[in-house]
Amino acid sequence: MTFTETSLPGSFMIQPSPRVDHRGWFVRTFDKQAFTQIGHFDDWVQMNHSMTQQTGALRGLHFQYPPYAEVKLVRCVAGCVFDVIVDIRAGSPTFLQWFGTELSAENGLMLYIPKGFAHGFQTLTSNCQLLYCHSNYYKPECEGALRYNDPQLVINWPLPVTDLSERDANHPLLNDQFVGITL
Repeated sequence: MTFTETSLPGSFMIQPSPRVDHRGWFVRTFDKQAFTQIGHFDDWVQMNHSMTQQTGALRGLHFQYPPYAEVKLVRCVAGCVFDVIVDIRAGSPTFLQWFGTELSAENGLMLYIPKGFAHGFQTLTSNCQLLYCHSNYYKPECEGALRYNDPQLVINWPLPVTDLSERDANHPLLNDQFVGITL
């Protein structure tokens, strides 16, 4: 695997190295020893799989407050998405900056998202499926979110939003009281 740090310190694009032969391919998507090179020592405690049908649909931007802040490893296994993370770490030099990239079944890239980041994605094709590894259990009472179209973030989503949950549409906009999360 090749780990490339993004413009937001602590987050990484991961390029697996498939072994290809006449039958197809085999790829390792996690190796605990390799991940220690980027400072990952947590265990994965939960794995989720999402499917989003409509092109242009948007999910996010979600995070969990401490003590249930989580590391995520995201991989698209069907279709193509524009995946976005936002740094919400209190005191971070990249606070409220975002990074976006295409994840697809074709490119095989994965995104490593450390604690202290909000995460969301927009589908660029229909019937997109994502696999997520989580380092902490989901706790609804610790969930937080940023609005996908918050004017303080100015995220350049590639397509008009065609589908959005009522919950994601109604997250509050950022204000001066939001100073980020302390890990």
